[in-house]
Amino acid sequence: MAFPTSVNDQITDSVSQSNVTVLGNAPAMALGVIYQSLAQAVSLAAQNAVAAQQSLAAINQAATASAVALILNGKS
Repeated sequence: MAFPTSVNDQITDSVSQSNVTVLGNAPAMALGVIYQSLAQAVSLAAQNAVAAQQSLAAINQAATASAVALILNGKS
């Protein structure tokens, strides 16, 4: 129980319990934020990898088409 005040004891106890609840939940909330940040970073890395693969596939296709055109035209 809190120090004697002019406020009802039930109110001070309720506020104290709310504060304890917030402090008790803080580590779990912090871990949740860390996990979400990690998940976002990993998904962004995967998205960048896919974009790089698509770009390389387009470059490979263009190079192949250019080489085939040179072969068919008989130029070297």
